[in-house]
Amino acid sequence: MPDPVRLPVEPGGRIGALARLAPEPMKVVLNWGRRYSLWVFNFGLACCAIEFIAASMARHDFIRLGVIPFAPGPRQADLMVVSGTVTDKMAPAVKRLYEQMPEPKYVISFGACSNCGGPYWDSYCVTKGVDQIIPVDVYVPGCPPRPEALLQGIIKLQEKIARESLGERYGRGAGGAGAPAARPSAAELQSGLTKPPPGPGAPGEGTP
Repeated sequence: MPDPVRLPVEPGGRIGALARLAPEPMKVVLNWGRRYSLWVFNFGLACCAIEFIAASMARHDFIRLGVIPFAPGPRQADLMVVSGTVTDKMAPAVKRLYEQMPEPKYVISFGACSNCGGPYWDSYCVTKGVDQIIPVDVYVPGCPPRPEALLQGIIKLQEKIARESLGERYGRGAGGAGAPAARPSAAELQSGLTKPPPGPGAPGEGTP
């Protein structure tokens, strides 16, 4: 066996920081584990959330696909399903909960309202698609989509995870063709839509 540290490595690595030490089949094993153990966090905002609930019940039973519904919170979830109309008032909450999810994390936009605003796209208070505030992996069309459409969206996401390259997802590229983009800093990941409450002694806070 040759020294694994001296094995040739493609620029940027194909499985992240341990590309020199881990064999190529490791990517297959890691992706296999991710695609069949998706803890889902349902962000139900309107009527499409009822179809999500129907997909999780006994008739359609998306648990058989390796999707575990109703995670305790965003910090225990791998997949966020945004279903329903995203308003400008609710957009900061969607973004904040997405930021609390650990990597790797995925998003399914479920329904026309979540995809592009749906029949309310021209309303003054409706966000024109959840992809305006967070990245989306799979779009499920419909108003509302049937539970079978969500099952198809989950299968499409699992196929995407199976082809995923961890080097491209997590690598810190230095630029150039074929190099993965640099990961955003912690400051860039913090939500710019909401402001924390003022601390003690901050301007505008009353004195006792």
